[in-house]
Amino acid sequence: MQPNLLLIYPMFAMVVLTFAVGLLSLKNRIAAVKQGLPARYFKTFTDSVPPEAVVKTDRHFVNLFEVPVLFYAGCLVAMILPLTGLLVQVWAWFFVVARIGHAFIHVGSNRLYPRMSAYLFGCAAVIALWVQIILSI
Repeated sequence: MQPNLLLIYPMFAMVVLTFAVGLLSLKNRIAAVKQGLPARYFKTFTDSVPPEAVVKTDRHFVNLFEVPVLFYAGCLVAMILPLTGLLVQVWAWFFVVARIGHAFIHVGSNRLYPRMSAYLFGCAAVIALWVQIILSI
């Protein structure tokens, strides 16, 4: 495999994480409806108060389409250029590890400071990835 194509693996790991959180969100929504949350709540997200598990997983699922977009774009740019340096791989995997940690914290204990730290480490990895790309061209 060409070295620049190795970025497909951290990208795939993020796709798996996104679908895992999405499935967990669906599971929590179904459980909430079975426990009495009106299904119509999910039409407009008003008129009821969902359980915390629904709020956390829904919010985290949405979050996986925010900063990770910059990660995917950076990986694609690195693959197209092609950049084969080890640092590009390191920053990509660092981001994935930070996001996995962020997901476990957010949908689990939801402790603010560890969650914020994991989020900021992920952001730092994306910034470093982009800086590495800019410095490499």
